[in-house]
Amino acid sequence: MPYFTRLILFLFCLMVLVESRKLKKRRWTGQLEMPKPSHLYKKNLDVTKIRTGKPQPLLRVDDHDFTMRPAFGGPAIPVGVDVQVESLDSISEVDMDFTMTLYLRHYWKDERLAFSSTSNKSMTFDGRLVKKIWVPDVFFVHSKRSFIHDTTTDNIMLRVFPDGHVLYSMRITVTAMCNMDFSHFPLDSQTCSLELESYAYTDEDLMLYWKNGDESLKTDEKISLSQFLIQKFHTTSRLAFYSSTGWYNRLYINFTLRRHIFFFLLQTYFPATLMVMLSWVSFWIDRRAVPARVSLGITTVLTMSTIITGVNASMPRVSYIKAVDIYLWVSFVFVFLSVLEYAAVNYLTTVQERKERKLQEKCEMPQSRTMMLDGSYSESEANSLAGYPRNHILTEEERQDKIVVHLALSSESNSSRKKGLLKGQMGLRIFQNTHAIDKYSRLIFPASFIFFNLIYWSVFS
Repeated sequence: MPYFTRLILFLFCLMVLVESRKLKKRRWTGQLEMPKPSHLYKKNLDVTKIRTGKPQPLLRVDDHDFTMRPAFGGPAIPVGVDVQVESLDSISEVDMDFTMTLYLRHYWKDERLAFSSTSNKSMTFDGRLVKKIWVPDVFFVHSKRSFIHDTTTDNIMLRVFPDGHVLYSMRITVTAMCNMDFSHFPLDSQTCSLELESYAYTDEDLMLYWKNGDESLKTDEKISLSQFLIQKFHTTSRLAFYSSTGWYNRLYINFTLRRHIFFFLLQTYFPATLMVMLSWVSFWIDRRAVPARVSLGITTVLTMSTIITGVNASMPRVSYIKAVDIYLWVSFVFVFLSVLEYAAVNYLTTVQERKERKLQEKCEMPQSRTMMLDGSYSESEANSLAGYPRNHILTEEERQDKIVVHLALSSESNSSRKKGLLKGQMGLRIFQNTHAIDKYSRLIFPASFIFFNLIYWSVFS
């Protein structure tokens, strides 16, 4: 025993010596850690850490049947809704629809999701929990296409509060139908609505309402469209009845759009007006210039047809007359009437020339007796031609000289008379080239078109 005791004491001293040397070495090398305050070691409890033993879930999802709505069998559960419009992407006149991107949020209370917590005011989850609990089955009435954004993950947020209140938010893009009236197009205003409704639950099971009234709808101030001016957004709600299922609460997001007119002024109204004014140029062109006036009329008619076709190609095939149709077709009538005006002028000119030609042929017949100077004539005829009385007898040489002088004077007087007639006819022809119809058309056509524009813009503006 004394030997064994000595051995234990020796080993104990050896261990103390080794530990003291290690402690000195750490002090010299600076590796000795000084004691820190105890509050620095304090950490928050990780509630998501898996512990041994029976797990304690934060939400008792598996303890309840979430296929049933909250308070099943009792009064209707109120579900508040608010919407924030992110963008109004497009308005299609041809398809009569619009595309909108928005944040849709639901608010309700489900006591089955209540939890006790002293540190957490709420818990936020992603879309994976949505498949395990009850959520409102809201859908978009009259929607054509819709989807929830999924980049980089599903844009769904679920926030649960300790008392069981739930906030359910989604980012959605929806394309919905909009019944448009184009009777005043393009001077029109359109009102479209996005309608929300529960698909399965009637008003006896689910009461859908705007959470903050008109303040439930918020829009981005930067929202703008190329062809429309957004005048206002507002909300309404009413009951919708289905004969086979009953009454449902329906919420409406209404917005009014005013179309910009400047684009259509440049692309439609100004070209049509210029074509009408160009057709009036033919009234100042000589009525005998048939190729010039006919080609001008045909060009303006074909151009108006092209404008009408281009406008209708971008519009739905509605069964009523639009405001732009009235303007374009009246302009087309003005252009077409200018072509008919020249047809009337040309026809009346041809008839008038035929009458003048017949009258001229009658006037060219001799008013006095003509005489054939073929060398054989009587003595009395020679005296009368020379300017002497028939009973005056002249010699042969005197008669020939007098006849030559008289014929020369007669030819000079006839030539001067013909020159005067030609000058008068040329002046009359220049004056008559402007037909009376052209003169009246220069005033009637512009005055009528100006009067039409005054009525048109006063009615549709």
